[in-house]
Amino acid sequence: MARRKREPMSEGKKNIIAELIEEYDIRTAKDIEDALRDLMGGTIQEMLEAELDEHLGYRSYERSDSSNYRNGKKTKKIRGNLGETEIEVPQDRDGTFEPKVVKKRQKDISGIEQKIISLYAKGMATRQISDTIEEIYGFEVSDGMVSDITDRLLPQIEDWQNRSLDAVYPIVFIDVAHFSVRDNGQIRKLAAYVILAVSLTGHKEVLSIHIGENESAKYWLGVLNELKNRGVKDVLVICVDGLSGMKEAINAAFPQTELQRCIVHQVRNTLKYVGAKNKKEFANDLKTIYHALSEDAALKQLERVTEKWEKDYPNAMKSWYKNWDVISPIFKFSADVRKVIYTANAIESLNSGYRRLNKQRSVFPSDMALLKALYLATHEITKKWTMPLRNWGRVLGELEIMYPDRLTVGET
Repeated sequence: MARRKREPMSEGKKNIIAELIEEYDIRTAKDIEDALRDLMGGTIQEMLEAELDEHLGYRSYERSDSSNYRNGKKTKKIRGNLGETEIEVPQDRDGTFEPKVVKKRQKDISGIEQKIISLYAKGMATRQISDTIEEIYGFEVSDGMVSDITDRLLPQIEDWQNRSLDAVYPIVFIDVAHFSVRDNGQIRKLAAYVILAVSLTGHKEVLSIHIGENESAKYWLGVLNELKNRGVKDVLVICVDGLSGMKEAINAAFPQTELQRCIVHQVRNTLKYVGAKNKKEFANDLKTIYHALSEDAALKQLERVTEKWEKDYPNAMKSWYKNWDVISPIFKFSADVRKVIYTANAIESLNSGYRRLNKQRSVFPSDMALLKALYLATHEITKKWTMPLRNWGRVLGELEIMYPDRLTVGET
């Protein structure tokens, strides 16, 4: 008998596998089993709760005149390819609730793991989740029920966005990613602003995510005051790209804080004016500016680079002069501190995860769906941030000398 030719792997499956490998640092077959087991129980539980919401016609926190209502939970052990797990099956008073994801008296759920992987990897796209369940199990799940499942994230997101923060953060980065969102039949671009901090222990931490359309001093003052209300008393350096109104907002909320223009973004924005054949040489010339030993030396290099390239690219260096007051603070620090400020590894790891969201969904159905997806992606990416930044001891020692009375605010 001829051997059946193997079908080529779809892009969807490749995305699922790539995300699982990255998020769980999968290296062995056992790592795969551990990842699947981690995903299984909680997802089944949430789906059962959402099924009961749909059956009753209202959610647990809503009022209803119905005579049927929730009536506790029943513990049930289920078996899959990865072994046993325990779930709590919600009950209704009339006994008319018939779960679909795990039916009554069903204890063997072999095969359900693939569905959970699909749900997890595809994030908050309700139609994709619904289609996956129908394709694998043959029963239809409404978009409303899938929305109920994902809406259970909202209290977690609210708690996360409002959690208490440290009193002092040495360095804070504010970055932006753009997404397409549907609004009343129209597709518009929304900016997701991510606030990433380095703590006194040298650990990276995402403080909050904000979704908006317009930048202004009033908007950013509200964002910074929210951080203050959550316990932040001081920030030594805030590193941003050219966000409108940020300078005025920082002066109002944290008047002692240094505003530092993101060097990586500054370089990228400059190279947009440069032809492909000259980009590498131009980029190397720019390094002589921000790698200079002092501000005076940097200004000399700025003049040299401008003179060298002005004839070919007259607009390329204008932003360096215009923004020098927010580029130059970096020159008061040593090389160790500078690397923390202008190395974009932390931001880039977040942006890499966010770009995968854009690949999976070209348009989000709402700004709330976008927030849920961003929260989930951020949560998974930051699980790996367990170690402090390299050479953090030297960095903190220098900052303590430069700001002796400000870092002590963060001591407990």
